[in-house]
Amino acid sequence: MSVSDSDIAFASDLFAALGKISSRRMMGGASLYCNGQIFACLDREATLYLKASGEFAKQMQAAGARQFSSVGKDGKTHNMGYWTIPEAALDEADMASQWAQNALENLK
Repeated sequence: MSVSDSDIAFASDLFAALGKISSRRMMGGASLYCNGQIFACLDREATLYLKASGEFAKQMQAAGARQFSSVGKDGKTHNMGYWTIPEAALDEADMASQWAQNALENLK
């Protein structure tokens, strides 16, 4: 399965308040960019993740976010620096944009 055009459009619309949102398909999913800066991704199942590390990742975890992980060729699970956006934010563009803005600020 791979992410659909409508999945990418949904995520782009959700974050539209942040600025110019663009995307790039890769490995069945898509990377999302705000004004040229990667800040989020969609996996093959269209699960939306925000880029997070350090204190921001802890905040996301406290809000119920799950860390993106994949199983490598070595059979081990590898955690990535992306966390699911809190469920409530998927239905509320203002809340989603705030989480995404925090992700962007965390990248600086």
